[in-house]
Amino acid sequence: MKLFITLTLTAAFAHAQYYQTEAIPLPKGEIIEVGSIALLPDQKIAISGRRGSIWIGSGCYDADLSKVTWTRFAQGLHEPFGMHWKDGSLYVQQRSEYTRITDKNGDGRADDFQNICDDWGVSGNYHEYSFGSSPDRNGDVWMVTCLTGSSGSGADWRGWGIRMTQDGVMHPEIPGVRSPGGIGFNREGDVFYTDNQGPWNGSSSLKWLQVGGFMGSPAGNVSAKKFNLPAPPNPQNKSRITIEREKDPRITPPAVVFPHGRVGQSPTAVITDVSEGKFGPFSGQVLVGEQTHSQVQRVDLEKVNGLYQGAVFQFINGYSSGVVPMQMAPDGTLFVGGTNRGWGSRGTQPFALERTRWNGEVPFEIKTMRVTPTGFQLTFTQPVDMESASKVSSYQMKAWTYIYQKTYGSPEVDQVTPKVTAVHVGADRLGVKLTVEGWVKGHVHHLKAVGLKSAKGKSLWHSDAYYTLNEIPSE
Repeated sequence: MKLFITLTLTAAFAHAQYYQTEAIPLPKGEIIEVGSIALLPDQKIAISGRRGSIWIGSGCYDADLSKVTWTRFAQGLHEPFGMHWKDGSLYVQQRSEYTRITDKNGDGRADDFQNICDDWGVSGNYHEYSFGSSPDRNGDVWMVTCLTGSSGSGADWRGWGIRMTQDGVMHPEIPGVRSPGGIGFNREGDVFYTDNQGPWNGSSSLKWLQVGGFMGSPAGNVSAKKFNLPAPPNPQNKSRITIEREKDPRITPPAVVFPHGRVGQSPTAVITDVSEGKFGPFSGQVLVGEQTHSQVQRVDLEKVNGLYQGAVFQFINGYSSGVVPMQMAPDGTLFVGGTNRGWGSRGTQPFALERTRWNGEVPFEIKTMRVTPTGFQLTFTQPVDMESASKVSSYQMKAWTYIYQKTYGSPEVDQVTPKVTAVHVGADRLGVKLTVEGWVKGHVHHLKAVGLKSAKGKSLWHSDAYYTLNEIPSE
């Protein structure tokens, strides 16, 4: 216990050097295990609790958080995980329906509840969560449904990526989902969700909901058969995703794998840094919540040969509870909600609402890691020290993949040790090109930049990057 407390305090101190996290007081005496956060006009925010209430808060952006006030807007909802504000109403993704909630008489409390869509099934199993997005570029909303239990489908459309139109028509688009923890969009407007380690998921990951694709788990295929849709892929047990994708290209590999234990173990919210630099030097990148480790991870995505892939980096630690929802305001305020009920978390509080802001100091970090035909191109947030950055020994790499199987999770298998054989530092000293031999398509490539210094002598804040190599670009 003493060691755990020391590690937690060390992580919190490290992130406080660049980012300040503050607790936002919640309504006194209320149990609000935060499941959703929505940004409202006039610098108000809405939060939903897993126990079914929605509260609207004022003062959450202010310097003095002791003056935050809350009004109960609604109650009696069914575990809402996904909420946004549009045209005077809150749109809420409940476990069993997608709902428009409005205060028509202006007294600050909801008085009109409209069921927009409820065309998927619910059996009552604890695991049948439903996570909803904000509107996409066409105004449609996306939802991912958890399987029944860990690996079954006891109701219609469990384990699917579903699109709902503005008039409430449901379109089950993508099978293969297992246990999502959040859903959102990248900078280009494509929809992604996080899926957790388990059957057919060797490790947790960020996945692109590609229409016409298949997310990996065949447990939800029964709905396609029941409703006379084309049969989804039926992968071979104990294979590899790259092998099964060669047989059936509908299988969409994870865009970015989060190696279990190394980079959290329960990813949740998916948002994009929309701050245009107000949250630091990572504008446009994807931020992913982490429930068990009470963290926020940072993801740099790129598209190669029609597939998304990229690198995940550790980012901000030390949240008070297990991170589930996040929202970023245009001013660069990151709102983070948490709960640990049923799952547990490093953060010791049963629930929390916090905000994180950048203090203006740029950390020395690997900003991006991109694939080239011969290796990887790194860009940094600050110029590198030429001597340390030019050494091949400053860059160590290991790679592995996972068994694609119906049993729970997978060890790291098929390990290789790619070798960095050449290094070229760009003239601006912000870019470093690595030539790599022995890399493997379909593997996670762990880069550790040991001994690398900035031009000012700083060490990297985080020296590890994990790149999922789905495709290698041609010359």
